[in-house]
Amino acid sequence: MTLAATVATIIVAVLIGTILQRLSGTGVGLVVAPVLALLLGPGLGVLLTNMTTVVSGFLIMLSVWAHIRWRTLWLILPAAVVGAWPGAWLVGALAPGWLSIILGVLVVAALLVTVSLRRLPEWRSRLPAVIAGVLGGFFNTTSGVAAPVMVIYSRVSRWEQRSFAATLQPIFMTMGAASVISKLSLGSVELDAGAGLPLGWTFLGIVVTVLLGILIGTQLAKRVSLAAARALAMTLAGLGGAAAIIRGALQLAAGA
Repeated sequence: MTLAATVATIIVAVLIGTILQRLSGTGVGLVVAPVLALLLGPGLGVLLTNMTTVVSGFLIMLSVWAHIRWRTLWLILPAAVVGAWPGAWLVGALAPGWLSIILGVLVVAALLVTVSLRRLPEWRSRLPAVIAGVLGGFFNTTSGVAAPVMVIYSRVSRWEQRSFAATLQPIFMTMGAASVISKLSLGSVELDAGAGLPLGWTFLGIVVTVLLGILIGTQLAKRVSLAAARALAMTLAGLGGAAAIIRGALQLAAGA
């Protein structure tokens, strides 16, 4: 794939992911992480996904500020930062093939869990929020996918959907920042591994694309149902997760 085609594919993935996140509260990690991992490798691909979630989380947060549940947010955020560091260490310790497989398995497993677990026991104490934060930070750093952990927590805590979707945005923003800082601090990802990709210009393009996705998603929210947005996000994520597993298996077979 040419450099122009790679950049174009990244922008399209970010646009779709942002639109779906504006519609349903999640979408960037599930959709963008598998695509970028296939294009750039799991290390750099997930790192760029983490950077994207910082931007998308911050910008969408501004539009849903009134519905954020701050008390729960402050329980989750410190735990998420703690969970990011062992995830960053694991990213640096594993071969790219294994990282691709882990990313794909986590995405596919997360989709199965989200679809199959309709009703969970109620658990409203502070402990599940802390556990969700640690696990979410860990999974976000290793695979770029933290939404399913948070969805499970929302179900056991009986968190109302509108407030949950709003509070997810600063959670994703913080998890993304913690993932980027921890991986760069530990040297888990090489920024020059992008096969000539101009990271500075690409990130600027991502910022513009996120803004466009939020505008489009805001308009589509008047016409597209939440169920339809979630179904599309899960379908795209499932295809990307399966492709990541196949790529990882091929890399391991080739000795990568």
